[in-house]
Amino acid sequence: MPQNLELRELVDSDLDVIFEFECDPESIQMAAFTSEDPTDHDGFMAHWTKIRASPIVTIRCIVRGEEVLGSVISFEVEGDPEITYWIGRQYWGQGVATEALRLFLETVDTRRPMRARCAKDNVASLRVLEKCGFKVVAEARGFANARGTEIDELELELGGE
Repeated sequence: MPQNLELRELVDSDLDVIFEFECDPESIQMAAFTSEDPTDHDGFMAHWTKIRASPIVTIRCIVRGEEVLGSVISFEVEGDPEITYWIGRQYWGQGVATEALRLFLETVDTRRPMRARCAKDNVASLRVLEKCGFKVVAEARGFANARGTEIDELELELGGE
């Protein structure tokens, strides 16, 4: 379904909207792997200041017109490119995540293979990643701050052998 989405550089005024998205209890539970306290505004701002300044991080804001819908970020973990995204819960189930991720992968120069991760029970995020060509390559366990326990996690890859 056409979304008329665009990706643009993140600007300071986007951060308040993204913070609100990342404070939503249902979103936190679904994402599972969050900061220790997702409602800590100072910690959120410090984190975003750090990642925005990093030369190995690419951030795009997902917008429709002037409306901020979420973000897509690529970064490196031990030298390997990885991607993540966060969509405001009010936009779930509308194809926003899939279209935004496809657009990001088409327009942002990122090395391959590219990795992604999601909680194993986050079926919606897994489906988005699979629609964009990612394949599950491993399962792991990790501590999920949002759930206060260790959970199963899927590791996915795009463009690997």
